[in-house]
Amino acid sequence: MSAFMLYVIGFFILLAGLIYGAYLIHVPQTWIVVGALVIVGLGVMSAVSQTKRRDPPSEAPPPA
Repeated sequence: MSAFMLYVIGFFILLAGLIYGAYLIHVPQTWIVVGALVIVGLGVMSAVSQTKRRDPPSEAPPPA
């Protein structure tokens, strides 16, 4: 399993817990959906930036 998938799975488990907690304290459903969408967007951006492959170092140009 790739690091990206592991990160995304963990993130969705965290998100599910936050949604359930908001539901239990009677946050309106509209705000739960809005918050979930914002958090999903931030999570995907974070996962991509944390797991992207680094570019290999470029070779130095030959001496002239």
